[in-house]
Amino acid sequence: MANRTDQILAQEFKCPVCDHQGAHVQRLAMSGTGISRLLEIQPYKYAFVSCRNCGYTQVFNLKVLEGKDNLGTFLEVLFMD
Repeated sequence: MANRTDQILAQEFKCPVCDHQGAHVQRLAMSGTGISRLLEIQPYKYAFVSCRNCGYTQVFNLKVLEGKDNLGTFLEVLFMD
């Protein structure tokens, strides 16, 4: 599902700054505090979506996006004009 999520984010992203359609998606995983940091477990996953025109970047929590049953519908609502 990771590739599908990235593709949908990249294609459907419309920059709120310059109105450009399309973006570059970069994933980042982070550890928390305490035991997850000590054991280098990275349960927090995010997608950084950057406008290909001006570089404006939004951050999306992948646990929320990929946890949805109907990802396409969820992202369509998210990026509606």
